[in-house]
Amino acid sequence: MSKIHVANQSGQGGMALIIFIVLLLMLSLIGISSIITSTSEVKVAGNELRQTGSFYAAESGVERAAAAIAHSYETAGVPPSPLPSGTVSEAGYQYNYSTTDAGPAVQMVLSSGAYRGLYGLVKSFRINSNGLDNLRESSVDISMVMQDALIPLFQFAVFYQEDLEIAPGPAMTLGGRVHSNSDIYLQANSSLNVDSYLTAAGSIMHGRKSGSGQPDATGNVMIKDKNGIYQNMLNSDGSWLDSRSSDWVNGSLSRWGGCVEDDNHGISELNMPVVVNGPATDLIDRGAGNNDSFEHKAGLKLVDGQALYLQPDGSWRDVTAILLAQNVISAGTFYDGREGRDVVSLDLDIDGLQNSGYFPSNGIIYSSQPAAGGMFVAMRLKNAEELPAAMTLATNNPLYTVGNFNTTSKKPAALMADAITILSDNWNDAASHQGIGSRVATATQVNACFMTGNNETGANGQDYNGGLENLPRFLEKWDNTSLTWRGSMVDLWYSRQATGPWSYGNYYTAPLRNWAFDPDLLDIANLPPGTPMVNIVQRSKWAQRVGGVPRS
Repeated sequence: MSKIHVANQSGQGGMALIIFIVLLLMLSLIGISSIITSTSEVKVAGNELRQTGSFYAAESGVERAAAAIAHSYETAGVPPSPLPSGTVSEAGYQYNYSTTDAGPAVQMVLSSGAYRGLYGLVKSFRINSNGLDNLRESSVDISMVMQDALIPLFQFAVFYQEDLEIAPGPAMTLGGRVHSNSDIYLQANSSLNVDSYLTAAGSIMHGRKSGSGQPDATGNVMIKDKNGIYQNMLNSDGSWLDSRSSDWVNGSLSRWGGCVEDDNHGISELNMPVVVNGPATDLIDRGAGNNDSFEHKAGLKLVDGQALYLQPDGSWRDVTAILLAQNVISAGTFYDGREGRDVVSLDLDIDGLQNSGYFPSNGIIYSSQPAAGGMFVAMRLKNAEELPAAMTLATNNPLYTVGNFNTTSKKPAALMADAITILSDNWNDAASHQGIGSRVATATQVNACFMTGNNETGANGQDYNGGLENLPRFLEKWDNTSLTWRGSMVDLWYSRQATGPWSYGNYYTAPLRNWAFDPDLLDIANLPPGTPMVNIVQRSKWAQRVGGVPRS
């Protein structure tokens, strides 16, 4: 019996050993499998890490080239030379980038970005960048197109370099794009309607700018959304949706569908190539040492008491005596209540200029009259109901227009001046010193683009500067009388000569403002001669290629 018992114990021990060996083998297999799996996962993770690193390296090359192109256009108005390229190694990765010129600039309509729908002269560059890890196991290619678009400035209904303030008393509607390279302040006593894109490189706010010295108004401010439906800035709880709102970005996108954007949405300044190395006033200042002056573009110059006409052979003819004899040019004197002093004006009769045969062939007139003995000197246009042809007048002096301007057989026209004042056909120099009741305006229409200046709200003791609604200035009693305007309003500078502060009710009362953007300006053939441009540098057509497989 004892022998049998020993045998059973020995058999059980053998079976246990076999089971142990099988379990050990299984555990070993599991361990080996885990090690293999872990190794594979580590390798995969490493590959993904290297691929991600290569992507960011390639993107660095694109960004380096894009920044160089944008900086060059913003500071010099031209592309960098040579075009950006190079090889950079850092943090275990390398990127090679290059830029190629995609050919001559072409006229086209922008199809993307905040300025989609505008047309311009577009110059394109293609950037290619390859990112590679130092082990050369992962490679990523990225390409992108950079575009510089020269956009005619007069495609905007309103364009401001500094803060744009709009605070009309009577109801006012603005058609066309509105842009400021700084902040925008909106409010209305009655109502303000904006019918197109509203963009700012600064902030968009409801209410008055600090320093205006006047209370906020509570009239509706309505802006059309992407579907063309007016949406109010006013919230249901009585607050206003503007850049100070905590949900401004998402709230504005939800309400207006991308038609109202500021720097919080990525809107940046639109730069004029002319102002790269100097102020925007270079456009209207004298040409000596100033290549951007319209004096260099003019076909007729009225400077320093002389009238000079550019002849076909490129020489200048002094036609002063001829134009004086025909009363094409003459002198005027009247009182400007806003400036609080007399104005000595050089009056130009546009109809007479046409009849004289000395209307410039390129349509550009430049005027600059020095202020002798402290006089307040200005330019004034008369009998300009019908223009001989497309015309641009630029002057570094204040400018006045009398009566209807460009209303018969409308032509492309622009007026560029230190300040612009509109006088009705009922204006009488002799009554200019009398009370406002002696200066009653008659209905007037002006079809022209304005490029002009204003005063700064809150600066030098100046309260509200009058805002966009008073950018064209007035000296008459316009109660219930219409001023109809079609064109584009551009404010690029603070006035240097016409610096009298804005006030209401003393020297003028406001017209009924029938104002709108002139849609004819959306056709390049209808732009005034010498229309200034702004630069828009934007990205387009981004693509990625990993291991030869394109992905977007």
